[in-house]
Amino acid sequence: MALNGLLSPQKEVVRVFYKDMWDHADKSLIPKIFHEGFTFRGSLGPKLVGHDQFASYVDWVTSAFGQYTTDILAMIEEGNHVSGKMRFHGYHRQELFGVAPSGRHVWWIGMPIFTFEGPKVRDLYVLGDIYGLIARLKGQD
Repeated sequence: MALNGLLSPQKEVVRVFYKDMWDHADKSLIPKIFHEGFTFRGSLGPKLVGHDQFASYVDWVTSAFGQYTTDILAMIEEGNHVSGKMRFHGYHRQELFGVAPSGRHVWWIGMPIFTFEGPKVRDLYVLGDIYGLIARLKGQD
């Protein structure tokens, strides 16, 4: 998805979340993106509340996957919601889902739904293709 056009303010927050915060593990952006006490369900399964729990999740994901990156494939906005299709990828360097580190470049698709309250996110729910990821971790795909 080319992001060189003008984005709405909500889509720009989503872009910052993936390309600036996640791709660089820049946790200083968390309070700029999310309300304190926001709710989060990640593509890898955990359900979290607030900045501190989310910051720990960022550390966990970026340590499990070297060169962790998100490709924004699509974004859709309606009212106070932004959804989309993302491809998450990196190099498998820690045990995950019972699979020993392989060093393989792996990826999975995630479908987020961001719910905004004002300029910040109040809730983020991400459905992830865990089965596809596990197959790639095992070298089966």
